[in-house]
Amino acid sequence: MGLLGVPYRRGGTSENTGFDCSGFVRHLYEQSFGKLLPHRAAEQAKVTETIDPAELKPGDLVFFNTMKRAFSHVGIYVGDGKFIHSPRAGKSVQVDDMRSAYWQKRFNGARRVDAPAAPSPVAPAQSTPDHKR
Repeated sequence: MGLLGVPYRRGGTSENTGFDCSGFVRHLYEQSFGKLLPHRAAEQAKVTETIDPAELKPGDLVFFNTMKRAFSHVGIYVGDGKFIHSPRAGKSVQVDDMRSAYWQKRFNGARRVDAPAAPSPVAPAQSTPDHKR
């Protein structure tokens, strides 16, 4: 998918205007599977199945505590310890390593959506496209 580089936008759910973390996840699952997830990360955690992090597959959801509350950030696991997400204001959709100290410290758990695990939503070697802001 060509969503790398789409800017962060609080409350955003569109590749044309930008995404917040849960809006990005919601968009990908709706477009890829026709599965409509709630917009808030904490609500997405409630409607998905808890899995052991050792069982992560591409397409699974990974949750983090980035705002001093559980399940305040969500991304999609892409394999090899990495996940794709829309991080915060001033940033764009990007791939990060869950094994970094920052993300390890904030990791809240892994969940699986009631759908087959998705193929990786981004090819690791893709370049970041420019998007109109």
